[in-house]
Amino acid sequence: MRTSDTWGDGHYGAQRGNGTHKGLDIVCSDGSTVLAPFNVTLEGGINIFNDNKTTINRGINLRGEGLCFKLLSVMPDQTSGSVRKGQRIGTMLPMQEVYPGIISHVHVQMCDRTDPTPYFD
Repeated sequence: MRTSDTWGDGHYGAQRGNGTHKGLDIVCSDGSTVLAPFNVTLEGGINIFNDNKTTINRGINLRGEGLCFKLLSVMPDQTSGSVRKGQRIGTMLPMQEVYPGIISHVHVQMCDRTDPTPYFD
């Protein structure tokens, strides 16, 4: 999990301006392959930013094992179909280009915005 850096904290509920972080940041190097955590159905790509962060403005909606969640800052290989545990989903986008010095990470967010932390060891 992403700890604290000059850009903030990566845990669920961390302070974010006037709000709170509604996801969990999992450390991942820019350009790394992102794998399915378990058998999932891909339910569409997403864009997350409306400003100058277009370099990392991609993600994917996933559903599996009774969970609905999003992986953000990932360029998906495909946006529909099924992927088995351990298969490639996509590539971590270049977070350092947008946030120099941040601990690069994939943002995991539950569709209902509840805490994803219990699903990670």
